[in-house]
Amino acid sequence: MSDLPNIDNGCFQTPDATSVFKDAPSSHRPRILLLYGSLRARSFSRLAVEEAARLLQAMGAETRIFDPRGLPLPDAEPAEHPKVQELRELAQWSEGMVWCSPERHGAMTGIMKAQIDWIPLALGGVRPTQGKTLAVMQVCGGSQSFNAVNQLRVLGRWMRMLTIPNQSSVPKAFLEFGDDDRMKPSPFYDRIVDVMEELMKFTLLVRDRADYLTDRYSERRESAEEVSRRVNQRAL
Repeated sequence: MSDLPNIDNGCFQTPDATSVFKDAPSSHRPRILLLYGSLRARSFSRLAVEEAARLLQAMGAETRIFDPRGLPLPDAEPAEHPKVQELRELAQWSEGMVWCSPERHGAMTGIMKAQIDWIPLALGGVRPTQGKTLAVMQVCGGSQSFNAVNQLRVLGRWMRMLTIPNQSSVPKAFLEFGDDDRMKPSPFYDRIVDVMEELMKFTLLVRDRADYLTDRYSERRESAEEVSRRVNQRAL
């Protein structure tokens, strides 16, 4: 290590396959939390999430859908608010997530962003989203766009989640769902099947290795107390 004088040898590690795969796979069903970004009585983002949940269940997952109705704006109420606590507990319970937002004014909705904003980057020194998988989707009122899913990807990276490569954007969503609120057969439905299949594969691959995959040299040099103090700065 003489050619790396800035390295703390006690914290430096060399990744290897043995360390990645040393833990036995979990036996419980993958736990997936689904969030949607509209409060409309007939919310197409909710209907898309319900279709995604059915697919995930058929693939062997345990799913929970969070209802954002009644969730206060970020910082408008204390974190002890019942809806905030419900959301945070689900975030900790989950091993993967699906985020689906309508696109409004070229962006995700405020309802979608508020949910993500209420999920903290850290609770003490523990990050409730770090190392979890994420699939992003959006529904559009008009022609197909990818503005919302692109923004959701940025947020997923910021929350230290492993966002899968595939994604779904459903244009003219009002044409894609029947009177029974089920999605009609189409290439857009097939894409959601693809995305959920990929999410399941990545979740099975990652969930037992999240701690190892997110272990960082820089953080090994800090104590838990220092990490907590850094990520919970009140002055920001």
